[in-house]
Amino acid sequence: MNVTFVAAMWAVIGIATLILAIYRWALSAHGERDVVHLGAGDEKKIPKQVSLARKVDAVDRWGKAMTVITAVIGLGLATAYLYQAWESPNPGPNNFYRNNARER
Repeated sequence: MNVTFVAAMWAVIGIATLILAIYRWALSAHGERDVVHLGAGDEKKIPKQVSLARKVDAVDRWGKAMTVITAVIGLGLATAYLYQAWESPNPGPNNFYRNNARER
């Protein structure tokens, strides 16, 4: 598999995780309250509050999973990059010292 493809997919998953976090923030900012409506006259607010709690819970589960996936792929890419750098410390034909050493 091509490293560029994996890095692009990692970026897409990272952006999706960020969008999900922003959605969760917006969802909780508009309707989440610290008060549980249980009193008389609050019967209409209870189903909305239960629905919002379920949505926030689902977004939280997806957010945690996507954060772990993003972190694991990122660590894998960083490990692969560092391993490649360790194996070939003077890569490529554009190395100044390697090109000058041939001329002498």
